[in-house]
Parts: sequence; structure tokens; C-alpha cells
Amino acid sequence: MKKWFPALLLLSAFTLSLYVGATQIENFWSALINPGSNEILWQIRLPRVTAAVVVGAALGVAGLLAQGACNNAVAEPAILGTAAGASFGAVLAISTGLVEVGTIGAIACGTIGALLTTALTFKLAAIRGALSSFTIIIVGIAVSAIFTSFVGIASAMVSRADARSISFWSLGSLALITSENLIGIALTTVIGVLIAWKIAPSLDRLSLGDATAFHLGVNVARIRLFALIALSILAGGAVSTVGSIAFIGLAAPHIARFIYGPSHRKLVAHSAIIGGLIVVVADTVSRTIAQPNELPIGLATALLGAPVLIALVVFKNNVWRTQ
Repeated sequence: MKKWFPALLLLSAFTLSLYVGATQIENFWSALINPGSNEILWQIRLPRVTAAVVVGAALGVAGLLAQGACNNAVAEPAILGTAAGASFGAVLAISTGLVEVGTIGAIACGTIGALLTTALTFKLAAIRGALSSFTIIIVGIAVSAIFTSFVGIASAMVSRADARSISFWSLGSLALITSENLIGIALTTVIGVLIAWKIAPSLDRLSLGDATAFHLGVNVARIRLFALIALSILAGGAVSTVGSIAFIGLAAPHIARFIYGPSHRKLVAHSAIIGGLIVVVADTVSRTIAQPNELPIGLATALLGAPVLIALVVFKNNVWRTQ
């Protein structure tokens, strides 16, 4: 039962999120089993709730890869500068007129920005020799702060209406989801998850330390490179579409470790499910608790994710063994 419990919760939250909203859907179950019968359900809520699952899965697995690649319990896309790089890549392309908000082009630019900033973080952390998880985290925080500032400056300097709408990226929103960008983030999520699944056994060995992993036959540099590429694809696609959503990349892998143990093959699937569950619940809360206004989803994920993470650390502080 424990194995399927988060998946059952996700299915329940998904259905509830389709049902609730500012507009009441009459004959909900009938509309649900008849595609296209209700415009609000099929054209607005279903793409949005589906995107919440996909984005949550992407950020959950991205956080798992960040922790595995850095061998650090607090690593996540926001800490490594990946999320800020994704935002900056998308904002720069939008503000210069290369792409429009929410398009596949914006997703591509966000993914490139995520990859470049993540690579920059690791390059700077390795200047004085071998990588250490502490150095990566400190450099990542600095890189993230720099590119977050760049996003703010770019947002303030442009006057185009669609470029100004990028301000939602500071705390995240699913309000701009369309069928086109849903396809785009689904594609980046599938690619990133497949890479994560492939390298998962090597991440198990990498958690023992670089030297031990090397003696066990792991090409440490190569596995870390693949992890960073997958992390950038996952976070880049999600962040460039819905903005920065707090705590998912940090909380989802920790919750999965607490329930299912340290095996990365299991953690890839369950971090995705738990991440999707948190984002679906948070999005439902953000668009219903203050009707007719909609709260930024990042506020809800922080309120949901932070207490859970505190509880895990306080009551189960051996979930992660620091190397």
C-alpha cells in the first residue's frame, strides 16, 4: 500500500483540482467522460492541472539529480543557479523579440540558459581544484543571485506587454499554460526523466563519494555531466514556462527518500509523483483560497513544502547521510 499511496493521492488531487474553481461545472462526471463537452473543463482546467503534474514531476526529479550530482542534501535547481538561468534565458529571448511568452522557443531558450548557468556554477566551483559540495552550494547561491538580478533588470527595462508579464516568474504561475507549451514541457520532462532513470544506478555509487564511486567503476565526471544536462533540461523547461516554484526540488526527493529509501531508480519515479502531487495541491489552493484573485503558486508550495521538510529533518534526520 505504501508503494502506491502517493500515486493514489495524486490521482485524487488531480480529480479534485479539475472539479473546484471559480466557476462551478455542472454535471462534472458526465463532462469528464465526454471530451470537449465542457470548455472550461477541457480547454482551461485540464491543460492547467496536467501541466501542474508535469512541472511538479520535472522539478522533483531535477532536485533529485541536483542532490545526487552534488552529493549534498540541500542542492536543488534554485540553489545551483539553474532556475535563475532558465528565467534569464527566457526573459532575454522574450525581451529582444526572439520568442513569445509560453512558446516552445521560450522553453528552448530557458533550457539553454539553465544549462549554461549550471555549467558556470560547476566551472567556478572547480577553479581551485577538486569539486566539493560546500563550494558548489556557495557558488551556486551567488550565481543564482546574479542571474535573478539580471531577470529583474531585464523585466524593468522592457515595455512590451508580453515581456512585462514575465514578472509572474518570481513566484510562479500556471495561468499562462496552453496546449503548445504543455507539449513543450512534457517533452523536456520525458527527456530529462529518461536520462535520470538511465544514470540512477551510477548515482547510487556516487552517493558513496567520488573516490569510492571511481573504484567501483563509475566515470564520475561523465555521470555528473549527464546529471547536470538532465537537471538543466528538466528545470529549464519547467521554469521558463511557469516560473520559479519554491521547495519542490528540495522537498519532493527528501519525502521520497523518507518513504522509499536511497535507491535512485525508485527515487526517480517517486520524486516525480510526489513533486506532481505538491504542485497540483498548491495550484488548487492558490486559485481557490482567495477567489476571485489568484495567489502566486510559489507562496502555496512554500507553505506546503517547508513544514514537511522541517518535519523530515527534525524527526528523521538520517534520511540523508552527509558525505
